[in-house]
Amino acid sequence: MGRMDDLVQFLHARLDDDERVARRVFGSWREIGETGVIVTSDGQHAEECANGNWTGIADHITRHDAARVLREVDAKRRIIEPYGIALKEREALRVEMRKLLGNDHDRFAKLHREESELIETATRLKPVIKLLALPYAEHPGYRDEWRPEA
Repeated sequence: MGRMDDLVQFLHARLDDDERVARRVFGSWREIGETGVIVTSDGQHAEECANGNWTGIADHITRHDAARVLREVDAKRRIIEPYGIALKEREALRVEMRKLLGNDHDRFAKLHREESELIETATRLKPVIKLLALPYAEHPGYRDEWRPEA
């Protein structure tokens, strides 16, 4: 498996972690008035989660509730999907092309054109995938080679 395949797996694992944590939190977060009291509600029950002078922190917490995290996870998966598909399909084409070497030149040429299109797709998406991984740079599984170029 290639290094970029590893990055796709790394991203899927981090998104799975984000989703798992978000699903453990019920309801949505909101601040009551300007008191800094943060509550969450599942539509039937409300629970106070924090109280105090949390100027700015309360706003941050309420803006990043579980529903938003789940939407972000979904959006990121949709961005990653065509990249992962391009990598897998390219590898499958390479295997098939190796079998055709010296035999079916027309079929080989067609597969080569398809491979070129997949390479173009992966090349366009690679910087985006690296950017999606950047928030996880402190994770022990993150590799420096995945850092986006400045």
